[in-house]
Amino acid sequence: MKTTKKILINFAHPAKSKSKINIALRKMVENLDGVTINDLYDHYPDFMIDISREQGLCEAHDVIVFQHPFYWYQAPSIVKEWFDLVLEHGWAYGAMATALKDKLFVQTLTAGGDAASYQADGMNRYTIAELTSPFRATANLCKMASISPFTILGIHRGLPDEEIRFHAENYRRFIVALRDNRLNLDMAKEIPCCSTHLDAIIGKE
Repeated sequence: MKTTKKILINFAHPAKSKSKINIALRKMVENLDGVTINDLYDHYPDFMIDISREQGLCEAHDVIVFQHPFYWYQAPSIVKEWFDLVLEHGWAYGAMATALKDKLFVQTLTAGGDAASYQADGMNRYTIAELTSPFRATANLCKMASISPFTILGIHRGLPDEEIRFHAENYRRFIVALRDNRLNLDMAKEIPCCSTHLDAIIGKE
């Protein structure tokens, strides 16, 4: 019998109406079976996060995705607030904590700079993998598995509609493969980012 994973996408964009790429990514996956979109800024405009609600959502899903723009080498502030409040000792981490054990942590991020700027000799000096390593370290502390992020770069140059559609369709392929257990997780951990190696990490479609 075919098994599938339940996917929670914690969507965090403080100005999503201005982001064509994030709107396109979200629309492409929000109606998929087994996928729940949790818009953090919509639910918590005052940052008063409902810890029990968020923990319940995490417990009910197998894969936890954070989709967000990359601001100042960080996720938007509500994501930090979510981590600070929701990942409680004894629930998310600690010797007896098992709520997130063996769940998969995934980041989907968009950034203004292009791939060349996120290199040791580029403008930003560090790779996306290096800059996002604290997220995967957090996942590890919570006994979660993690893979390299799904990244879309070069947003500031303005992406044409056909390129936005291309990225959105690839994002759908990625989420569907995660849901249907067709993603090579071992390979996805080792590559720089999942979006640029999608054909390699997805099994037969």
